[in-house]
Amino acid sequence: MPSTTTRHADDPVHQAPRSPHDAEATGALPPLREVIARHGIAARRSLGQNFILDLNLTGRIARAAAPLAETEIIEIGAGPGGLTRALLQEGARRIVAIERDPRALAALAELAAAYPGRLDIVDGDALTLDPAALTAPPRKIVANLPYNIATALLLRWLDNIGAYDSLVLMFQREVAERLVARPREPAYGRLTVIVQWLTEPKILFDVPPRAFTPPPKVTSSVVLLVPRTAPLAPAPKPLLERVTAAAFGQRRKMLRSSLKSLGVSVEALLAAAGDIPPTARAEELSVAAFCALARALQQSEGTSRSGG
Repeated sequence: MPSTTTRHADDPVHQAPRSPHDAEATGALPPLREVIARHGIAARRSLGQNFILDLNLTGRIARAAAPLAETEIIEIGAGPGGLTRALLQEGARRIVAIERDPRALAALAELAAAYPGRLDIVDGDALTLDPAALTAPPRKIVANLPYNIATALLLRWLDNIGAYDSLVLMFQREVAERLVARPREPAYGRLTVIVQWLTEPKILFDVPPRAFTPPPKVTSSVVLLVPRTAPLAPAPKPLLERVTAAAFGQRRKMLRSSLKSLGVSVEALLAAAGDIPPTARAEELSVAAFCALARALQQSEGTSRSGG
């Protein structure tokens, strides 16, 4: 019998030893469509579910996260286990799969039995869990994220981004473009600044709607995020978030107007940040310039909070 069992979110997750008898061959497992049918795992919109059944595609995603053998992998929203299978077959030493759908938990338990000691299943909501607390370093997150919570999850992980070696994540193409945007591009915004301040994001490849079951109405993209060894520039994170919220909250306005909500002299703030023109707009500033504004705001308010 396998040593891996389904655990609830409040149970500790321990690493089980890898067995030499793992089912490495795909032939040892039933087809994914059969598993879905047997467990009645019809995708639910309320859970943001869109399953990938193409083995070539799941394999490509798993290989994008390589090397896998020397890290612990966290998968969010594993569903019936399509990507999970690929990660195991590509050599993942240990996977912690977080899933809240009871129908999928049963299917994942079968997969755990085929790969003894290499798959732990956590029954819980990814929005309330700290993935780093469930695994030992080095660790990576690899996931086909539920679209309805993808951005919220990423923002949570950024608070402890140094805990991960890398993140390979599926987003809607529109969101992926925001992660990698450059100044003066339409997609450049608050999310861009925070993500690029802490990581180096890269779109690896696109995934068409027909690759999913059911097909979404949008194209998706697989994104690699590699945490920076240090933030791109010094800045106190709460103030960087305030500055970007004010600037992009009225992105069509010049900074001399949009930054008034910060409650300090905008002219003095812009001068202290490196003589940023008051007529500039948020989309024109680099990530480093926003960091300079955050430091200037900290000095202006006389705060003692330090940056990430």
